Amino acid sequence: MRKAIFLDRDGVVNRDIGDYTYRMEDYELLPGVAEFLKERQEEGFVFVVITNQAGIEKGIYGHQEVQAIHDRIRADLAEHGVNILEFYYAPYHETYSKCLSRKPGSIMVEKALARFRIDPKASWMIGDRERDLEAAAKAGVKRLLLVPVNSDINKHWNEIK
Repeated sequence: MRKAIFLDRDGVVNRDIGDYTYRMEDYELLPGVAEFLKERQEEGFVFVVITNQAGIEKGIYGHQEVQAIHDRIRADLAEHGVNILEFYYAPYHETYSKCLSRKPGSIMVEKALARFRIDPKASWMIGDRERDLEAAAKAGVKRLLLVPVNSDINKHWNEIK
């Protein structure tokens, strides 16, 4: 079985602008993320991005904008030799509909665990909100909270290792 690092997107992989990141001009890969992921990849980890994208259900942006950001993240990380196995996102918002896939629900994590034969006990979720950690806990995955948002992923990882 594989070991994985599940990553929240906004605030962990790319800068969280405080509102929805869906326009390319608002996208910025956080400093140190590519290097961090490259080192973990060399340790045998694979990566899955798990993100809520409620702006879709709110009508602020669409699936195309989410896909464009994901394509850009994938390309930026590929320049450093890092591969993202998959992106999972929930396009729902609790004000409009109830959905089990939206974090803190664990369905997106569970899908990746099953699909890619990932060992939850050897895996981590890195998030910037409690709901990220709740989703991981429900799936039996270890958790790391980045506080403040947009903080140095390497510093937090080294504190737990």
